[in-house]
Amino acid sequence: MKIKKSIIKSLPGGKHAAMIFLVAVIATVVTGCVSSRSGQVYSRDEARQVQTVENGMVESVKEVVIEGTKTPIGTAAGGVTGAVLGSTVGSGSGRTIATVVGALAGAAAGTAAEEGLTRKQGLEIIVRKDNGQTIVVVQEADIMISAGDMVRIITGADGTTRISK
Repeated sequence: MKIKKSIIKSLPGGKHAAMIFLVAVIATVVTGCVSSRSGQVYSRDEARQVQTVENGMVESVKEVVIEGTKTPIGTAAGGVTGAVLGSTVGSGSGRTIATVVGALAGAAAGTAAEEGLTRKQGLEIIVRKDNGQTIVVVQEADIMISAGDMVRIITGADGTTRISK
């Protein structure tokens, strides 16, 4: 992507502001592409595919945390941002050291930020199916499910299973 130098110079902070803006856009795209673990969200691949449905009763529900994603994109975005910010400090060899330290600190912060932004609250749902078999499914906590509820167990051809009321 080419950005005219005159546009960059007109931005408050110039080149550094442009880099920070670019990293922010990348971070937004990354967190927007995270797949859902919801019982109510279907991927494009699941649409128009045969899925099996079984019935059962919820035996117990426990709140859990579904860990966030940790991809190189969060680390890279944080590292670039840290390096850009570090390069604004000092001059000469001090600037070089600040750039390296900024890149390392930014990479660590980027990794942690991505994981934190994509972490979800979930439910561990134990269901006794009508055939007597007991299963457990973990999914996002986006529907109210309680012990004693009658539910549907929906399983896709790829083995993806969700609980629905």
